[in-house]
Amino acid sequence: MKRRHFLGASAAMLLAACSTGPKPTPTLPSQPVVTPPVATLPPRPVRIGLALGGGAARGFAHIGVIKALEAQGIHADIVTGTSAGSVVAALYASGMDGFTLNKLALTMDEAAIADWALPFGTKFGGWLKGEALQNYVNRLVKQRPIEQMKLPLGIVATDLKTGERILFRRGNTGQAVRASSSVPGVFQPVSIQGHDYVDGGLVEPVPVDAAREMGAEFVIAVNISADPSSQKNGGQSGVLLQTTAIMGQSINKMALARADIVIRPDLPDMSGSDFTARNRAILAGEQATAAVLASLRDKLALARTRPLPTGTVATQ
Repeated sequence: MKRRHFLGASAAMLLAACSTGPKPTPTLPSQPVVTPPVATLPPRPVRIGLALGGGAARGFAHIGVIKALEAQGIHADIVTGTSAGSVVAALYASGMDGFTLNKLALTMDEAAIADWALPFGTKFGGWLKGEALQNYVNRLVKQRPIEQMKLPLGIVATDLKTGERILFRRGNTGQAVRASSSVPGVFQPVSIQGHDYVDGGLVEPVPVDAAREMGAEFVIAVNISADPSSQKNGGQSGVLLQTTAIMGQSINKMALARADIVIRPDLPDMSGSDFTARNRAILAGEQATAAVLASLRDKLALARTRPLPTGTVATQ
């Protein structure tokens, strides 16, 4: 009897001890993990450079490129040009838009510019002064020098004595264009301040680096040079244009690799001396721009989120 009483008491004590021991922690509802937002830089203005290359009569394609870019709200802040590209670059920098350039190209009087028809192409050959080209450009830009253009303008030519590139950023606009377009063997070299200059395509067929030097952060390059193997250039002028194209091939590849976007108008059967195909060249420029537009927009949007280069100030 005593034993039964003792066992009952022990069981009661054990239960009492269990009831006063540590209790399990209640399970709390899980909380969502909040990831802090990733800091992103707001879009900023980006200085766009438009680099217009040489290619004789194929240079009319530059006008189509400008028209297509403007139609999408893309406007250059800096423009550089070589040879045929220097003509379009000068007129564009003066304030002409794509449609004005288009109208000018289609109504151009070839008789009035006969002595500068090369490198754009004509039946004439031999040594040409190019004075008509100089006067023509100066008249259209209202006699303004390079430094007074509405857009910063750079025109590339080659120093005949040293073979070095010269980037004209000041001085007589028409004279600089004439120097940049002076294909050796077709035009006489242009003498400026004691130096003789010839075609800029010998040293920089598409002036990408020139645009960078002038402060462009994003460079759109327009390459109108043709594959020499696809061209049928007869006569003295054709041979000289072909020689210039061959010499610039390797230089061109390296320069284009430094551009952000390259636009290549498709004119495989248009020779550098086909002045009559201007309308087709303009259309090819528009089509080539449309083909790269999606990539151009993506790359430009990305460039606008990058930090400013050290030592630069954002401009509107």
